[in-house]
This record gives sequence, C-alpha cells and structure tokens, in this order.
Amino acid sequence: MKNHDMNLRYRVGYKVLLLGSFLLMGFSAIIEAQVTEQPQPKFWFGVSAAGNINLYTGTTQTLNSSIKAPTAFHNGMGLGSYGSLLIEYRPDPLLGLMLNLGYDNRGGDFDRVMSPCNCPEDLNVGLSYLTIEPSIRVAPFSSGFYLYVGGVFNHNVNKSFAYTFDRDPDNPFNTVKGDFSDIYKNILSAQVGIGYDIPLASKNSSNKVSLSPFISYHPYFGQEPRLVESWSVSTVRVGLALKFGRTAPKTDAAVAYVPIPMVVEKEVGFSYDVPRTIPVKRQVKETFPLRNYVFFDEASDKIPARYVKLDKKQGRRFKEEQILEPAPKDMDGRSIRQLSVYHNVLNILGKRMVEYPDSQVHLIGSSAGLGSKAGEEYAESVKSYLIDIYDINGSRITIEGRDQPLIPSEQPGGKVDLALLRDGDRRVDIVSSNPDLLTPVQMMAAPVDPIESRIVFRTESLISWSLTLTDRTGGVQYYGPFTTSQESISGNRILGDLPEETYQVVMLGQTAEGTKVMRKSSIKLVHGAAPKEPNLRYSILFDFDRSNSVETYEKFLIETVAPLVPKNGTVIIHGHTDKIGDEAYNLALSENRANDVRKILETEFVKTNKKGIVFEIFGFGSDQTNAPFENTYPEERFYNRTVVMEIVPGV
Repeated sequence: MKNHDMNLRYRVGYKVLLLGSFLLMGFSAIIEAQVTEQPQPKFWFGVSAAGNINLYTGTTQTLNSSIKAPTAFHNGMGLGSYGSLLIEYRPDPLLGLMLNLGYDNRGGDFDRVMSPCNCPEDLNVGLSYLTIEPSIRVAPFSSGFYLYVGGVFNHNVNKSFAYTFDRDPDNPFNTVKGDFSDIYKNILSAQVGIGYDIPLASKNSSNKVSLSPFISYHPYFGQEPRLVESWSVSTVRVGLALKFGRTAPKTDAAVAYVPIPMVVEKEVGFSYDVPRTIPVKRQVKETFPLRNYVFFDEASDKIPARYVKLDKKQGRRFKEEQILEPAPKDMDGRSIRQLSVYHNVLNILGKRMVEYPDSQVHLIGSSAGLGSKAGEEYAESVKSYLIDIYDINGSRITIEGRDQPLIPSEQPGGKVDLALLRDGDRRVDIVSSNPDLLTPVQMMAAPVDPIESRIVFRTESLISWSLTLTDRTGGVQYYGPFTTSQESISGNRILGDLPEETYQVVMLGQTAEGTKVMRKSSIKLVHGAAPKEPNLRYSILFDFDRSNSVETYEKFLIETVAPLVPKNGTVIIHGHTDKIGDEAYNLALSENRANDVRKILETEFVKTNKKGIVFEIFGFGSDQTNAPFENTYPEERFYNRTVVMEIVPGV
C-alpha cells in the first residue's frame, strides 16, 4: 500500500506538470511568433503568485524531543502558496537570467495511520521558507515561450505541525501543536520550468507589460527538511507572473541611423519587387522528381546509413504511400520530408521492379578517381540489396564500373570545391528503358507560405546592409544585416494579420570602402484570399553548371505542365543552384534556368491559344534561405540544382 500511495502521488504530480506543459506549448502554437516591432526591454520587474502541489515521500515519527508518534507516518501531499518579487535580464531574445525572491509554503498532510490500539492518527505540516531562486532563461523560438532551470536557496521560517490522535473515548481527536525538531535552517535544491509571456501593452508603447503563466518542478533531491529520518518533499508549482519593462522612446529609424558621409544616389542601387497581393497560406500538391542516383561515402562500398534499408519482411510490406502520408500541418519540414522520399529510392525501385517483372536496370558505379573496380563495387552493393530484399532475378540487373560518371561534376583543371564535386561523382547511376521505374512521386497537399508572397530586395556595391520597415502606427520591424546582393522576406511575415499596410522602408548599407549609405522608399502590402483549390508544384532538375538541361524536360513541360495551367492563371517559376561556385554566377545561372522554362511554356501557350497567363520569375541562386534543401549531402546539392514551377489557379 505504501508504494502504491507514493506512486500515485508521483503520477498526480507528473500529470499536473505534463498538463501544464502541454497548455503552455499550446500558447506557443496559437500565439504565433512575430518579428519584433521594436527593441524589447532588457530588464523586467514584477511579481508572481502560484499554488504548490507538495508531495511527501519517506517517513517521519519523532516529531521533536517531547513527541514521538507510536506509528510512523509515511507519504502525504498538500497544497501551499507561493509569492515572489522578480527581476529578469534579457540581453538577447534567446538567453537571459531570472531572479525570484519569495515566500514558499511546503505544507501538507501525511497519510492517516493507525496506532497499535487501532486508533487513527493524523499529522498536518506547516512548513514554509523564504527563497532565493536564480535561473537561466532560454527562449528557443525567439517568441513568448521560454524554459528555465536553476537553483533554489531556502531559509526556513515555519516548522510547525499539528498532531491529531484518538486514544480517549471521552475526548476524541486530541490535537497537539508544536514545532519539528532537527529542521535544516537552510537548504539548497533545484528547479526546472516553462512559461509563456503574453504581451498586454500596445506594441508601440515604450512601457511593456506581460502576463506569464508558468509551471515548474522542484524534485525531491536537496529537499529533505530535517537532519533526521527520511522525509523529503517534491513540488509542482503552477502560477502567473506580471512583468513590467520599459524601452527607450521610439525614434525615427532614419534619424537613428543617419550615416555620414552619404553617397550620391547613382553610385548605389536599391530596388525591390512587391507582389500585387500577398496570398495567405495555401495548399500545395507537389510532384517530386526522383534522381536516379545513389551516392556513396568516401572509402566505403557500403550503401550509406542515411538511405532507408529494409529487411526482407519489411520489403514485402513496403508501399510508396507509407512515406507520403500523413500530410504535415505545415511545410517547415519540407526538405526533410522530400529527402525521406529520396532516401527510399532503392525501396521504390525494388517495389516497382516487382510490379513490372519485365523491366531491367543497368547500374553504373563511378568512384570519382578511385578506379573502375571501386565503381563496380558500388554498383554491386545496390544490386545485392535489390536481390536480397526484393527477390529480383540477378539477370535483370547489369552492372558497370567507371572511374568518372557519364556526366561528371568535376572538370579537368578545376581547383575549387573539389571535395564537394567528388562527393557528387561518387555514385551509382540507375539506368532503365522502362520509364515507370523512376517516375515522379506525388506528394500530398500541405499548407505553405507561398513563394509569390515574398518581397525581393536588391542592392548593388554593398558588403552589408539592413532594412527598417515602419508602419503607419509607428511599429518598426528590423531585418538583416545581409551580405548578399539579393534577399527576400515573406510578405505574410511582415503583414501578420493586417489586411493591408503601407511601410516606410529605410535601407542602411556599407560599401567595401567603408562608406555608409542610406536609401528611403515606401511599399504597400495587401493581403489576398487563398484559392480554394491547391496550387500544383512541379520541379525539374539540372546537371552541374548547366542551364540547357531543360531541353531534356521540354516534352515534360509541354505535355504535363502546360495543360494544367488554366486561362488567366499564374505560373511562378523560381530557379536555384547548389552552394558550389561564385554567388553572383549562381544567381545568374538560376535566373537563366527559370527564364528557359518560361520560354518553353510561353511558346506552348501561343500554340494552344491559351491567354491571360501571368508569369512571375524568381532567381535565388545559392541563397540558403530560399533553397529547397540543405547543402550537406550530395543528393541535397543535386536537388538544389532545380527550377520549381507553381501553378496558381486563375481568379
């Protein structure tokens, strides 16, 4: 029974802690993190109030030198109160320090016990402390949600008890009050907790106020109140804090950054492209091309661990649908989700070879300079997997070893980024005359922040620059500093929930000579409605340093993509490159790729008399902010050599 009661109390405490955690995380999901309108206070002052759920474990029997209960008390729980004065120091949005000076009641009741005379006995505890609680605060999402962990110094101010017993039938339930003996005067312990700051003041006010629900857990270690016996206390605390801070009075962004000396207007260019309307999040159904390569790590002929390898039983149950569903709630993990499809390429190939028993493949292994024998070993690893897991007849698979692939990335005489180029050339090419083996994979619809909602800003001759956007109410947003000549910012991020707004734009930059420059302009952003039907997204891939590879996709663009574009519809085309090579060159290459696709589609629309089509062209180069994928693995770099087309229904 004792262990059952103790486990029950722990479960109660943990459930309260978990429930509070989920509720506060819900705040973080509902109250979406936004760009800071103006600098937030570094120092915050306030008060907090909370309720304690105190969980007693262990044993106490000798209450003081005068009173010893005939039967030991085991375990208990109770409610206490907590209040504090607080100060927070937040030098940046991520990390900060917290200090609470408070009163902490750890009172409660031990479980009733029966004495040897079969008489009930109760023990009520009035235990309280003055506390000093320093903590480290971490806001991992740069939003109101934060975590904290720290120490607790407790100074005892109340050690009273009320011991109630029933031994005399004529005087039932006598109560003796006193103080526990052998109480630690000072104890050190720890706590961990989470909270959420909900702003209450106007975003434009320099006086900031926030209401912060919080929940913390104070574990049992370090919380034994007495020098004797084994009694310890664990506490779950749930409460609210009211915090006040103040920022410096708002100044006009242009005045705050007036640069000296100024450069004449013609010497530095600053321009931007603003969409006619900013569409809200919309559904996108994407067709994902499968690259017919399996890349190998250096000095290993084993299929890399990042590729999904199944056993024979799992292979029989494998279906493509299982790697496509369920659709995510947002597309933040789009790159990971698409790569999960690609990293199943061998399972997709194996399953399709089972479905098409007459199909054959030729595997060309290339070693990137290690010789044809090493390339042949790569191809043999892929062949063995298909035979072992999917029971493919070995006669349907031929292999070939090469020193360099048919279309190598590394060129003779090249000296730049050789390691990255060789990573891409160390691979097995999957070649087949059956087009069904590597047809694109249809991804499910999911909401996205549309590419056409982005505002593209461009500068010339600057090594760094930043943007300040001020709305009509004086709210300020800061972006940068940037070091590239082109950056794009989500219109939805700027507008938030506003239907429309006009912003004064100040660009502050610095030239290579150290001269500071400033440009002013204004933009108007208008939110538009999302279409009821999802956008359709298609991608085509390019070989390294080539823009004319689009010729191999011309049939696909004419026969598959063009018929899906409705009259008066919009086609958004954005080109990308991997990170290899010069930034400016990559930017031009991505624009060339996007424009080549546009020319093919325009020509087809003229032939079919399809009118009213609007094109929006973006070239992002190797910009990692807008790249479809990371650039860590060669398959990610290969998929970044792409043009993505998004078909928006007509209005």
